[in-house]
Amino acid sequence: MALHKDDRQALLDRKLTELLLYAKELCPEARVEVSTIQYEDEDGHVQVFPPPTLSEEDVDRVEMALATRAGEIFDTTGLFILCAVFN
Repeated sequence: MALHKDDRQALLDRKLTELLLYAKELCPEARVEVSTIQYEDEDGHVQVFPPPTLSEEDVDRVEMALATRAGEIFDTTGLFILCAVFN
């Protein structure tokens, strides 16, 4: 059963907020931006900008954790939210 457009938007907003809060939990010092701009099959985006002092290992850890959570969201909702960590 397909979600009504307003219901899908509300779900997307909730999941983007969930990912934003998770990114801040993983790296409190990071700047996190979310967007509902859609490109092709993407439903939204989360961009994380950690401080330059964060190690490459920690950047990778944050990126993998976000990708895992975004994958879980896709599996349960069908929402494709692209997450990226920029350093």
